[in-house]
Amino acid sequence: MTRLGDLERAVMDVLWDAAPASSDGVTVREVADALDGRELAYTTVMTVLDRLAGKGMVQREREGRAWRYRPAATREAHIAQLMLEALDLGGSRDAALVRFARSVTGTEADVLRAALGAEAEAGAALGAEAGATVEDGPTGRVENPRSGRPALDEATDR
Repeated sequence: MTRLGDLERAVMDVLWDAAPASSDGVTVREVADALDGRELAYTTVMTVLDRLAGKGMVQREREGRAWRYRPAATREAHIAQLMLEALDLGGSRDAALVRFARSVTGTEADVLRAALGAEAEAGAALGAEAGATVEDGPTGRVENPRSGRPALDEATDR
């Protein structure tokens, strides 16, 4: 996933904020108007949106002579992908993940536990439907049945 520059991030914020209210997407003019404090030329905003489309960050549809833009993924999905890429930067994804898990607040840890519990339940239901069992993955640890990534064990679930 491509990291975003300051202006690209500002444009994506406009699209993400508009997405629920405007499922048809927004025009370049609407994005430029939403970036009112920046005093950007229409063509600058158009260029940024065109580049974001080229990077796969936005989808666009022709409406008359104009384009309507909407995010290709949610803000949360983008941030999650950035976090996964950050975990891969070091030599040991596990060590980085453990350090991250130990740094979260109690409330954040509760959110993670609930998400992991829901994922485990969904995986168990998926496995039961298919008659499959979750086996040790290539790392020798139990893997998440949907993502193929190693599941957290109790030592890292803090």
